[in-house]
Amino acid sequence: MLDYNVPGGNLSRGLSFMQSYKLLIEGKELTEDEIFRANTLGWCIEWLQAYFLVLDDIMDNSHTRRGQPCWFRMPKFGMVAVNDGVILLNHVRRILRKHFRDKPYYLHLLDLFDEVIYLYNFCLISSQIGYTPKVHFLVFYFCIGGVSDCFSYHRIVQYKTAYYSFYLPVACAMLMLGGNLDNHIDVKNILVEMGVYFQVQDDYLDCFGDPETTGMIGTDIKDFKCSSLLVKALELSNEEQKKVLCSMRARPTRS
Repeated sequence: MLDYNVPGGNLSRGLSFMQSYKLLIEGKELTEDEIFRANTLGWCIEWLQAYFLVLDDIMDNSHTRRGQPCWFRMPKFGMVAVNDGVILLNHVRRILRKHFRDKPYYLHLLDLFDEVIYLYNFCLISSQIGYTPKVHFLVFYFCIGGVSDCFSYHRIVQYKTAYYSFYLPVACAMLMLGGNLDNHIDVKNILVEMGVYFQVQDDYLDCFGDPETTGMIGTDIKDFKCSSLLVKALELSNEEQKKVLCSMRARPTRS
């Protein structure tokens, strides 16, 4: 299960952490122990990513991930994949406890990971509001007078993607070197904006990207997820066009 779900991507989050760590030490010679702990923390970020993806694929009813069938679609697994995702998350905490609990930044690491997990899971529900039979995303849009008034796309993307994909790796590097995250809010803001740009690009590729290149078959439009394309369509559409979008709001049958 670990070999199937953890390594297969581009490892960008773990590598981002390592690159940030190397830049922040400014050429300092690292001990073997420091190198080991840095590699360990980088892999913790990748394990967290695997946890997110396993459960996200189930909620999206996706078919492929990284060019292979989603874990829950593998024979004999199915919804057991939910438990496998939780196991991935639990291992992150166990690894952190084993290798970092003697460090002064250990509690700060735990707080950072917990906050990222909370924000991701909370906004995962917001982005999938179209799945709720009583409150569809488009109905919600009309009720509040526009996406920007409440569950805005920008806020969802910040918490669901930007925090763990861009902010978490750099924040971990700063913590390992004794940094106080409260003193680097500007860094956080810049990284979050980079994450928003990344998600807009990802939304585009979900619709128009070649599955042979992206490694997955996009379902955002079909599932009426709160993607940048849908948000932009609502922003530019007139009342008649909004009605057309609303008429297609029925949740498709999942297979």
